[in-house]
Amino acid sequence: MTRTTWTAALPAVALLAAGCAGPLPAPEPLQTASPAQWHSPLPQDTPGQNPQLPHQGTQADLARWWQQFDDPLVAELVSAAQAASPTLAAAQSRLAQAQAARTAAGAALLPTLDASASISRGRAEIGGPLATTTLAGAQAAWEIDVFGAGRAGRSAAIARLSGAEAGWHDARVLVAAEAAQSYVALRACEAQWLQTQTDASSRIETARLTTLSAKAGFQPPANEALAQASAAQARAQLIAQTAQCDLALKSLVALTAIDESTLRGKLEAGRAKLPAPSQLAVSAVPAETLGQRPDVAAAALAVEAASADVSEAQADRLPRVSLLGSVTRARIDTAGFSTEGNLWTLGPLSVSLPIFDAGRRAANVDAARARYDEAVANYRGKLREAVREVESALVQLASTAARRDDASLAVDGFDASFRAAEARYRGGLASLFELEDARRSAALARSQLIDLERERVSAWIALYRALGGGWKADLANDVRTDVAAR
Repeated sequence: MTRTTWTAALPAVALLAAGCAGPLPAPEPLQTASPAQWHSPLPQDTPGQNPQLPHQGTQADLARWWQQFDDPLVAELVSAAQAASPTLAAAQSRLAQAQAARTAAGAALLPTLDASASISRGRAEIGGPLATTTLAGAQAAWEIDVFGAGRAGRSAAIARLSGAEAGWHDARVLVAAEAAQSYVALRACEAQWLQTQTDASSRIETARLTTLSAKAGFQPPANEALAQASAAQARAQLIAQTAQCDLALKSLVALTAIDESTLRGKLEAGRAKLPAPSQLAVSAVPAETLGQRPDVAAAALAVEAASADVSEAQADRLPRVSLLGSVTRARIDTAGFSTEGNLWTLGPLSVSLPIFDAGRRAANVDAARARYDEAVANYRGKLREAVREVESALVQLASTAARRDDASLAVDGFDASFRAAEARYRGGLASLFELEDARRSAALARSQLIDLERERVSAWIALYRALGGGWKADLANDVRTDVAAR
């Protein structure tokens, strides 16, 4: 067969291969069922509300939640932590990379155009005259996406761009929750420090009075030793609590990158007061709630990208069709004579038929399918984790709500018992052992109430984190619309 015959047959070969190929088999559709309802009730602080079911709400409630704390410093610290976070900076970098990859994948579907220019001088034949040849032109190349490899690559890049955007927001939510949790821990530590200081002052005063009484012969030496030991123990606890609060402060400094002296000044106003958040709104349908989580969306988009990778790897095993062309302006100057004109070519239209590659392309398809299976497993695991986090936060909220009244009653009761024991001790009707026992019970009750309040606020923050922080899948919807349009 002559060169002319082969050139004429190339388009027919390409069309025949396209017609025989048919649609590429896609991975099986992902099916993951979410629970029909939440199994943990969301407690309500407002009388008359149903405590058995989570109440309705909107994503906007989550988006502005930090501003709804009764402590404006929460929102300020969250903003500072997000601005200083290396995790968020890394997520922003990944988003920029995904945007560049999406642009490159889209450009791969279009023809390329390159310009060139050259000049040369010499003899083209023995005895011939010297000639100067000048060329300037443009070359075009286009790999025709007959079997969809380029389109599959673009779809994968778009899905990864959407996933990177979701991952960026997930990083923002994570940093915000971490900053709020650190702030709550510091305020709880300060509240515990005040309780420890009050207790230490009381024990030190009791030890002083007991020592005076023992020296006067009204108290046995054993009571003096017990009182001094109790005071020493209280001083040690106060030192330990002070160190714990200092560590919590330094952790907040590192998280927000605010100067320590500046941060101490900001913290002084609300010292030892735990911030009170507003109640979050929880969707009554778990599937809707899980749809608000950027990490779940990112995992789903990873499955979508892996599916497109499988299609791209399958298409790579099929023929490749490309078309070349060029337009050149040429000028030749020789022996006082000049000539110039335009040169152009359209073609060749070429088809590359893979015949033998030692199994490389088939292995690439197997690897792509394995990555798809991995992405599916990760997505299903992420869904289970999301359900667990929401349920766990709801359980914690229900638990703290159920314990709050009893904890407050315990504080009031043990405080009254301690005051009565102290009065009896000063009147000589109670022993120092009874006084110290009543003091320890009262201090433990107050400490448990502070821990309960910290646990309650932390549970609300955990619920905010579990609900996705008000993220909306606008970018994911936009890019899917873009894919469908093309």
